[in-house]
Amino acid sequence: MAVNTDKNSYTIFFAIAMVVVVGSLLAFTASSLRPNIEENERKEKQQNILYALGVNENEGTGDIAFVSTSKVAEAFEANISEQIVLEVKDGKILKEMNREEFMSSKEQGAGKEPYLIDIKKEQSKAKNGESRYLPLFKGQQDGKTVYVVPIRGKGLWDAIWGFVALDEEMVVRGVFFDHAGETPGLGANIKQRYFMDDFYGERLLTDAGVFKGISVAKGNNDPVNADKNDHAVDAIAGSTITGDGVTAMIKKDLKLYLPYFTNLKNNNN
Repeated sequence: MAVNTDKNSYTIFFAIAMVVVVGSLLAFTASSLRPNIEENERKEKQQNILYALGVNENEGTGDIAFVSTSKVAEAFEANISEQIVLEVKDGKILKEMNREEFMSSKEQGAGKEPYLIDIKKEQSKAKNGESRYLPLFKGQQDGKTVYVVPIRGKGLWDAIWGFVALDEEMVVRGVFFDHAGETPGLGANIKQRYFMDDFYGERLLTDAGVFKGISVAKGNNDPVNADKNDHAVDAIAGSTITGDGVTAMIKKDLKLYLPYFTNLKNNNN
């Protein structure tokens, strides 16, 4: 018996069948690729953290060369001496955990590395009045203890994020910035070497110890960024909104770590 393909019922049945088949194939593909995606995410996070710390494969003055994916796990273990996670709420530290304590906590799920904490989700938790987790990655730079912390904000078109290395006085010792969709040649240049290098040596605190942050400023009148006490770096031409986003995420996210660095300073005095 021939099937009447002109009937509406046949068209509907065929469409449903195709949706089921295609959906199943997509689900299978996503499931198959998940381990590779997660491994790439691990490597990228490790590369970014190490870059901010100053561990990279740069050669020329304009290079941005990460530690290779084949070496990054080993380099991360060698250069990051400690992973610390702070649970904070309303500007107060509720709990401080080392890597092992965090990975075994039921709230996060056993086995989750601190460097894989989803900063976007943590920001949403804070907006909802919940406590959130703040990770720090402790290493050494020129014989000095340095802490790398993640930041995340909003650019002109989409999310921007980065990692900032700070010494115990909250002086910047390196940064790495990235973006999801800023304009090529303009806002996208936040991940260019000439912009990121300007942050080295900039101070987050005033001489009185008050948190001020760092502004990406037009008319900074310091094109070579010689003044490291002005709390500002030169803006990228034509990318005011992206620059404002960098300024905002530095001030908003890094201020969250002020109680931790204040405790460090008090304990060392």
